[in-house]
Amino acid sequence: MLNKIFIMGRLTRDPELRRTQTGTPVASFSLAVDRDFKDKSTGERATDFIDVVAWRQTGEFVSRYFTKGRMAVVEGRLQIRDWTDKEGNKRRSAEVVADQVYFGDSKRDGDGGGYSAGYSHGGYSAGGYSAPAAPSGYGAPPADGDQFAELSDDDGELPF
Repeated sequence: MLNKIFIMGRLTRDPELRRTQTGTPVASFSLAVDRDFKDKSTGERATDFIDVVAWRQTGEFVSRYFTKGRMAVVEGRLQIRDWTDKEGNKRRSAEVVADQVYFGDSKRDGDGGGYSAGYSHGGYSAGGYSAPAAPSGYGAPPADGDQFAELSDDDGELPF
């Protein structure tokens, strides 16, 4: 069986970090996620508001670096929870349990700072910063911040 979900949207509020009775950190937040299609009558996209729960280091990462309005990419699984409200009514909720959370925008786009956007192939994530491995034959990017690197085996010929 497979239960894997990827969503991208903006945080509707600052993440709330709590701890369980045993001290395990857990962050909860929600994302506003636009649908892929537009309404025929209005021409606007509908938005879904999806609850997300992030545990342990991922939860701490989210609560430290994400704020309301930031774009986030969440990789995780869908979970359905049954619970009872204060009046004793049985309720059901769907939420995403995050395995990884990535920046979907730059800090500059979000609120005026200097983070680089994170991607699933490296960049900032809940596991820390990890640079993607360069394919063999290609030089590593220069350390001075330039995003381009010289190709070590470039013969000047186009491949087509």
